[in-house]
Amino acid sequence: MYPNVQLFIDGKWRDGGAGTIPVLNPATEEQIGTVARADRADLDRALAAAERGFALWRAVPAYNRAKILVKAADILRERTDMVARLMVMEQGKPFAQAKGEVQLACDALEWFAGEASRAYGRVIPARGEGIYQLVVKEPVGPVAAFTPWNIPVNQASRKICLALAAGCSVILKAAEETPASSAEVVRALAEAGVPDGVMNLVYGVPAEISEYLIPHPTIRKITFTGSTVVGKQLAQIAGAHMKRLTMELGGHSPVLIFDDADVDLAAAALAQVKYRNSGQGCISPTRFLVQEKVYDRFVDQFVTHAEQVKVGEGFEPGVIMGPLANGRRVAAMEGFVADAVKRGARLRTGGKRLGNKGYFFAPTVLSDVPLDARVMNEEPFGPMALMAPFKGFDDAMAEANRLPYGLSAYAYTRSVKTASAFAAAVEAGMVSINHHGLGLPEVPFGGVKDSGQGSDGGVDAMEGYFVTKFVTQASA
Repeated sequence: MYPNVQLFIDGKWRDGGAGTIPVLNPATEEQIGTVARADRADLDRALAAAERGFALWRAVPAYNRAKILVKAADILRERTDMVARLMVMEQGKPFAQAKGEVQLACDALEWFAGEASRAYGRVIPARGEGIYQLVVKEPVGPVAAFTPWNIPVNQASRKICLALAAGCSVILKAAEETPASSAEVVRALAEAGVPDGVMNLVYGVPAEISEYLIPHPTIRKITFTGSTVVGKQLAQIAGAHMKRLTMELGGHSPVLIFDDADVDLAAAALAQVKYRNSGQGCISPTRFLVQEKVYDRFVDQFVTHAEQVKVGEGFEPGVIMGPLANGRRVAAMEGFVADAVKRGARLRTGGKRLGNKGYFFAPTVLSDVPLDARVMNEEPFGPMALMAPFKGFDDAMAEANRLPYGLSAYAYTRSVKTASAFAAAVEAGMVSINHHGLGLPEVPFGGVKDSGQGSDGGVDAMEGYFVTKFVTQASA
């Protein structure tokens, strides 16, 4: 049974003052429930609660905060199957992938619990006798966190646990498309002992909520995961009020296949990653730049793997790829394909909607895609692999770095020299070579250029939730 999801404010689940928003199953296009829509009064209650909660939570020892995060991970892990089922119903991804996401969220809660106790300061040697110079890390204050629909549980858990580990309170604005699974993260933390007011959850009209929360004097820090377009709009609001930012935005990840690569390994691994979550991921490999000598072989093998991807409803056995999030994504895919083919690309497989019920789209491969095709310049955010040949290293790097995006980049090569040169030259916040090792709690997660600023992973992520205070004291 899918619940009617409520707001969580000051330790209580409550209806929204602005009514409800329907929640649809993308595999059936049918309404499965509702989510509460917050009004201005709800946001004011959440802000007041977060302000009180911060005063309380910052005084809780880091050791005790960590124990609560670990307990929440235990609770959430026990409910993995239940939370994953909710995610399948509202987001569409296959059940096995949904379970993996919940488990990764639990890992994040545990890992950042450990970091709560490692917010070290330092002592700076003084120039005079009897002077102590201390650097102290303090929580920045109440956080407004905005999470997307494509990774609803892991994103919610990361942003909440980063804030809580640092000693901040938080108001989470989770995605209205996937409210129930995000709410379960909040429920687990509340049951684990997070005090009332420290953690709040709201839903509603995204623009209304962001435009009210971000400028509000209570909020000291903004963290957002979503599109570059929306991220820039929120950054403008935050900048006008000097709010600290962590922005994890869009990507258009290049993948370089050099002629000395293990083509069999590369084709199999990349096809698996490309169609995971229906390609609806900011670090999904997108532009496949393949050296001429192995181009035809790689494309043929990749097409074979793509055609073996079973598409269907997330609870069906053997399904690898579920539906897209909504009808807008289907229309976007159709538009990208039509434009690319018109400009000279070859449609090797897919390129069309599947069935007449649900937002299913076939795993798609386009080869010989020209640079002026829209899909080579705009983030597709769907099950679309774009193939283009290159001659030499410099040509490949020029194309890899051409776009304003710089989130993730991938390469396959047997040459240590080539791998090192690629890692040094590519303009991306995350680089993975000969495997796919991104997104773990302990490693940085963020981009450069239009792909954002700051990190949502590793020790780097914690820094965004602290202010640095310098204290210098002389003997009386």
